Amino acid sequence: MEFKIKSKGHRNVSSMHKSTFEITKDLEIGPAADCIIGVDMDDSMLDFPEEFKNKIANSNTRIAVLLDTPNAHDEIIGFGHEDLTLTHPTDIVCRTSEFTCPRTLMIKSSKAARDLDSQLIADLKNEETLEVTIKILD
Repeated sequence: MEFKIKSKGHRNVSSMHKSTFEITKDLEIGPAADCIIGVDMDDSMLDFPEEFKNKIANSNTRIAVLLDTPNAHDEIIGFGHEDLTLTHPTDIVCRTSEFTCPRTLMIKSSKAARDLDSQLIADLKNEETLEVTIKILD
């Protein structure tokens, strides 16, 4: 089971945050937005099918987020949780911590923004396209 989202990079992507990474529908980000790696995404968590949301709302569910730009690929693994509402209309956040809020897609993420592939980040700083694939692993 998977869901794909199209996004793109932005000149202000710094990818320095130590505990999260985020993709947003916002078109602009400032230099202080050190967790945001993608802007102008075409879908949000509100667009997830109900069965997909139900799988994510389970702490036993492993989730993979695949990030692809024209020159790079990265894969991040995390977990769902019963407290994930997946209701934020504009933001998707993956967290290394266990904090949950409406913006959270997964917790206990294997990577934060600062851990992502350097070529992927270089592509995003050059405003390349970003394809995000969210997969339910089990």
